[in-house]
Amino acid sequence: MRNVVITGMGIVSSLGFEVGEFSARVRSGEIGIHPAPWPSAAGAVWWSGVRDFEPARWMSPVVEAGTDLYAQFTLAAAEQSVRQSGIGFDPARTAIVHGTTLGGVRALLRAQYELEHHGAAAIDRKTMIKISPNMAAAQLAMRWNLHGPLLTVSTACASSLDAIGTAARMIADGRADAALAGGTEGGWAGADGRAEDKFEPAVFHSELGYGMTRPGLDRSVASIPFDRRRSGVVTGEGSAMFVLEREESARARGAAVLAEVVGYASLADACHPSSPEPTGRWEAEVMRQALAEAELSPNQVDALIAHATSTPKGDTAEISAINTVHARNRRAELPVMSLKGHIGHSGAAAGAMSLVTAVHTLGDGVLPHTAGTREVDPEAEFTVVTGTPVDVAARTIQLNAFGFGGQNASLIVRRRP
Repeated sequence: MRNVVITGMGIVSSLGFEVGEFSARVRSGEIGIHPAPWPSAAGAVWWSGVRDFEPARWMSPVVEAGTDLYAQFTLAAAEQSVRQSGIGFDPARTAIVHGTTLGGVRALLRAQYELEHHGAAAIDRKTMIKISPNMAAAQLAMRWNLHGPLLTVSTACASSLDAIGTAARMIADGRADAALAGGTEGGWAGADGRAEDKFEPAVFHSELGYGMTRPGLDRSVASIPFDRRRSGVVTGEGSAMFVLEREESARARGAAVLAEVVGYASLADACHPSSPEPTGRWEAEVMRQALAEAELSPNQVDALIAHATSTPKGDTAEISAINTVHARNRRAELPVMSLKGHIGHSGAAAGAMSLVTAVHTLGDGVLPHTAGTREVDPEAEFTVVTGTPVDVAARTIQLNAFGFGGQNASLIVRRRP
């Protein structure tokens, strides 16, 4: 894949609503993890939610009233990316590819709550259009009057990398000249990040019941990717969106090129609904396929941003995969980090948020550390960046995103002169 570049980025996260603020807070080691807004009999449960989001900054009252919060996150992140890019879209030649796992599930849960507690008349009459997973992408099309391909990808935690990779291939194959791509998850609490009335989203308690999230007493070690003490996921949320376009078009209009997308692959573990194949065999394979499309060897990758959810099984499989692809095929150890120590696991948005960090690292050569991680799993045959950020002469970065159902995706970006 060649000549597909990123010219704009936007983010809504637990560490801010602008990419510069987000990157600065990540690099300072800030942890956007705090107590969940809903009570739990299990004790303190940690959460990395978006707080004090103001929809009115990004959309009209009519759009706000007709969308679930996840779609509002998407609109805000996309607006930022378009402003930074400065692009003028060709409506017929611009694609939208957005990734989400749960879409507007909060609106559905809220409607059921209202029905059971206050009767049918209390249900929001716009519930049906709020719950649809494609509605965030549809709102982007309406916002910019776009008529090109309009796709919503739902591949669990791999969704945003799959969305970005799919959009990049559309541009590379000549099916589009530009694209809005990325992913979004969450919006379970109110826009202020607090609980609403007595409503509690069932998905929160479902994660506890399934053992995904473990209650604890110290938020600094609630999510510790690649640490031998890791014990489970901290649920996060938010959105990250990008403007992708042909490099010649970006150069012709004088746009700043932030990075080039050069490789992407997606495949299935076909092993278990929630656990990865234990040896990391297929995670390694998706990484190899992305490298092959980019026409790169492992030695040409300067840093890797891992999926690394801080679960015993998930991190073990990815450690094995990175060892197989990179540690045993390199002249020097590869620096690796994960954002999930800072912001928890933002689901479908996780890969896109990692891409924000990758682009900033390509720009200034600073790779953030993995917040919270101190006792690196001895099985890792690569350098997990801990404690403080490190300087890297990074021209090429690989990113991983792996999801429930065995959804594996890997993306490679590089710096352009």
